[in-house]
Amino acid sequence: MNKVVANADEAIRDVFDGATIMIGGFGLCGMPENLIRALVRKGTKNLHTISNNVGIDGVGNGLLLAAGQIVHHVGTYVGENKLLEDMVLTGKIKLELVPQGTFSERIRAGGAGIPAFFTPTGVGTIVAEGKETREFDGRPYVMERGLKADFAFVKAWKGDRSGNLIYRKTARNFNPMMATAAKVTIAEVEHLVAVGELDADTVHTPSIYVNRIFQGELYERRIERRTLRKSVPST
Repeated sequence: MNKVVANADEAIRDVFDGATIMIGGFGLCGMPENLIRALVRKGTKNLHTISNNVGIDGVGNGLLLAAGQIVHHVGTYVGENKLLEDMVLTGKIKLELVPQGTFSERIRAGGAGIPAFFTPTGVGTIVAEGKETREFDGRPYVMERGLKADFAFVKAWKGDRSGNLIYRKTARNFNPMMATAAKVTIAEVEHLVAVGELDADTVHTPSIYVNRIFQGELYERRIERRTLRKSVPST
């Protein structure tokens, strides 16, 4: 089956107001930046986003924030985005912070059809407030619900026309599990190849999980935080 669409704008043609969208990436690494920019152009509102973080000011998911398109976000880290901080403090957006391991497992569970699971992470903290807790083998655990979405936006290094995907190094991050947990998974790739060109043993996301795929037009490859080693004076 040929799942190729012409571009990001066509790929998100049916993303609707109020949709829940999983967006891959860790910081600025492995984020589907073409899909994000297309969503900003489309102007879809009242979005519920599920992503490790919300980009940085003016980049990645930060573009959606600046456009006022997100009303609720589930993620693990928000420390690099001043706009998000201001929006949370002024009540313009609802934020749910989740421990990173729990976040990963909630997405994996959603993709596997598991409605809930128990974890020791967060017991006795604000994370467990309002949630069911149980004791297993003398240790308390808190129940967490699986996460699912209407759409998943993922970014891969290579993909074929059927939707098989290969991610590169740390850009793999949350993309594979998100691809399994949405009703419609849309993949942007740096290199779109013919069916049969990918080594089946290297495929990370099988085509059965992918509904649409296209080759991205622009990848800026920004550095989120540049750190330089101080020079050591010669002796």
